[in-house]
Amino acid sequence: MPQPVPQNDLQARYAALRDRIDPAIARVTSSGSYVLGPEVDGFERRFARYLGASFGIGVGSGTDAVEIALRACGIGAGDVVLTVANSAAGTVVGIERAGARVALVDVDGDTYTMCPESLRTVIHSHNDRPGVRLSAVVPVHLYGQPADMVSIAAIAREHGLVIVEDCAQAHGASVRDRRVGTWGSAAAFSFYPTKNLGALGDGGMVVTSDSKVAQAAREIRQYGWQERHISARTGINSRLDELQAAILDACLDTLDDDNQRRRSIAKRYHAALSATELVLPRLLGDSHHVYHQFVVRSRRRDALRQFLQQHGIATAVHYPVPIHRQPAYAGRLLIDDQLAVTQQAAGEIVSLPMYPQMPDDHIDAVTRALAAWQRQATP
Repeated sequence: MPQPVPQNDLQARYAALRDRIDPAIARVTSSGSYVLGPEVDGFERRFARYLGASFGIGVGSGTDAVEIALRACGIGAGDVVLTVANSAAGTVVGIERAGARVALVDVDGDTYTMCPESLRTVIHSHNDRPGVRLSAVVPVHLYGQPADMVSIAAIAREHGLVIVEDCAQAHGASVRDRRVGTWGSAAAFSFYPTKNLGALGDGGMVVTSDSKVAQAAREIRQYGWQERHISARTGINSRLDELQAAILDACLDTLDDDNQRRRSIAKRYHAALSATELVLPRLLGDSHHVYHQFVVRSRRRDALRQFLQQHGIATAVHYPVPIHRQPAYAGRLLIDDQLAVTQQAAGEIVSLPMYPQMPDDHIDAVTRALAAWQRQATP
């Protein structure tokens, strides 16, 4: 019987990068410096330079990065931040921890990222509402697909909104040859192990080219200190540790190659599945998709997943329940758009196997199984 095909395989990733990761770990463990030392400083500089930004501020997680980026940009109590509901909950958690309220915008049906038309509609619906101060927008570059930053940036400028990008799933993605993470006042990255650039634990980074935002973010991440033990502002404890920074720095040089492998896998999926009933990811001409996930849609999603499981192929759903439908957020979020695309997509999306070390025979197994599914479904 053929080997099962995992949806992701972190052990394969470690095996491929062992010669980079193990020396980095040994260097840190023998150094005696474990928190906010030379490894963090070096990785902050290299990752910011890779993106085309001026500053990187390593923090404890992607969720912390959203909070700290917003706070560093002056967003807090009394502000309303516009974002989407089909992201991981961390986006909304970070916004609320910054003290702001959340207003939800629908997504585009082809890219699953923030819909500029919905953004404009929601802004207009809130503009004259007493007690609602729209202050920022957090577009999420979901599944490795960049949001329409040209349109979103124009709308934000028109209405005086701060842009903080959520780039947790889009390391290396770009719009018009400009990396995501450089389109706004600041950006938030996650280095959770499954990400395109992943650590062996939690980690995140705030990225900005504004020196004042960078300084504020550095202070907020460590108790608000401007000098040791003296808090100039209210801060938190959220620091990227030396071990994770060393691992990430060691793997940064492979990121573009890994992303290219993801694109190659996606190209094979597109070629093999274009004649099926599945709705495939749309390729935008001015964007560079890095395929954190390869997400398709089917109105018979649950039956499809069961069929693939029977053929030894694992899938996942990112994300099955939009944030506004989850119990913790019932009645707390501002919703003026019906979020029709978000809600429909949540019941149809499925993530196929996708990771850079995925063997070619596993790709073939996925496409064969999906072809069999199509034949079974066709009268």
